[in-house]
Amino acid sequence: MVTTIRELHALARKGPTRTIAVPWPHDEDVLVSLDKAAEAGLVRPLLAGRRATIEQVRERLGLRPLDEEIVECGSEAEAVEVAVRRVAVGEAQMLMKGLVSTSLFLRGILNKDTGLRQKPLLSHVALYQAPAPERLVLFSDVAMNIAPNLAQKVQILENAVWLAHRLGIERPRVAAIAAVETVSTDMPATLDAALLAKMSDRGQIKGCVVDGPLALDNALSAEAARHKGITSPVAGAADVLLLPDIEAGNVLYKFLGLLGQWPLAAILVGARVPVVLTSRADSDQTKFNSIALAAAIS
Repeated sequence: MVTTIRELHALARKGPTRTIAVPWPHDEDVLVSLDKAAEAGLVRPLLAGRRATIEQVRERLGLRPLDEEIVECGSEAEAVEVAVRRVAVGEAQMLMKGLVSTSLFLRGILNKDTGLRQKPLLSHVALYQAPAPERLVLFSDVAMNIAPNLAQKVQILENAVWLAHRLGIERPRVAAIAAVETVSTDMPATLDAALLAKMSDRGQIKGCVVDGPLALDNALSAEAARHKGITSPVAGAADVLLLPDIEAGNVLYKFLGLLGQWPLAAILVGARVPVVLTSRADSDQTKFNSIALAAAIS
């Protein structure tokens, strides 16, 4: 089981070098993360964009020449189309968002004729390294599904559990997060959480154990759960946090990365290949971690 970001990097290095297609990589952090990943033997970049801009940015950063292919493209839309097509025909095994809008990037992935959708619902899964004891905690959805209903939450949960399994967490403990740990008809997130827990109890959700509603503190802290009198196989030991909506997920992700300075990684799950989808404000280290995560499961 992978329990640290360092172990994630090591797992990624065990496999063959994968080709990663990146549309419009005209961004310093994207190019730095690709340089790190190529030097570590994780990926071989396939860049779709303007060669002159790519080389200018790389020269400014003092990056070494890469063993790469650059496909000249005149627009962001063309770059997304080229990158997705290269993945679709098997010339690349991973996809990464460059300096393009998320909506444009997702339109390419979701295109009915040429896109990469595999599962009914795509979701964004992030992870961070928790201390004492060290373990990876996954959380979703951070950037894809805005206000998921119960059926969508089931699929988001299943996508996160699939990723947890790929990281060696055999039976992940899933906390369905709400603002409180009691069911209230005034708080729909608590109703969904309780239903998800019961669905897990009855075997409708497989490969994990789900409990909820749980507030964030008692999902992650055994001491907090004890103080609130919560007895649960998940409380204080959650491997996966199922967030109630995109606001909660995005705030948690930004807090961990910007204020907490915690090691992060994030990918899109549900496509035919791993898709690195990070924020434009994410550091090159977070982008590198995300490439490593995608490489480790590809």
